[in-house]
Amino acid sequence: MLNWAARYFPILRVLKRQLDEFDSILEVGSGPVGIGKFCSASFVGCDVSFPWKPRAPMSPVMAAATELPFDDRSFDAVIVSDVLEHVQPDRRMAVVLEAARVTRKVAIFGFPSGVQAFECDRKLAETYGRIKKNTPVWLQEHMMHPFPTELLFEGLKRDWVVTAFGNESLRFHYWVMRKEMNRVWAFCFKILLVTVPRTIESILRRADQEPYYRKIVVIQRTSKSDLVAAEL
Repeated sequence: MLNWAARYFPILRVLKRQLDEFDSILEVGSGPVGIGKFCSASFVGCDVSFPWKPRAPMSPVMAAATELPFDDRSFDAVIVSDVLEHVQPDRRMAVVLEAARVTRKVAIFGFPSGVQAFECDRKLAETYGRIKKNTPVWLQEHMMHPFPTELLFEGLKRDWVVTAFGNESLRFHYWVMRKEMNRVWAFCFKILLVTVPRTIESILRRADQEPYYRKIVVIQRTSKSDLVAAEL
């Protein structure tokens, strides 16, 4: 739960700055909950499958991130949170381009980034083995490919405003994940998020220190990209 908050709270701050009250949102790779865990606004959640019935405020759609079933510029914002690391490296750019295609204003990508983050998760996987717990499927998938970096977005800078910032220190991420292996700690984190969310968000912001576990990349349309689209 606290791990979810760590990766979604920065995204929510970006959305608050970029969107109006009734703007539309798509989350790619949302699972059955997605950003709806921390946001009451309705949104479309897209994934290849849902392990259990999605719940409001999500409207679920089953589809691959590389072939989104939406027209160009269908949504004001697109979120792709902790998805790219699960995609084969040669398919990651296709995911980025699809998200860019269907957004009108902004697309936000969050992902574990670089060698140090990969080693942090390798250490976490070893910890599961030592305590004789089954390694979660998501963590098994993390170990299959090198993590993406900001370099993935270099080719967009001609037509998009691309910015990036760090999220979660490596040490904090490892600490949270270790604690959430314990049901008591996981329950405590859940209660704190319900009762004192602003305090928890303040603590999480202080945990955004180098070396970072995750990078969040924000791409925004430029007037040049709008002109090109109009000519097409």
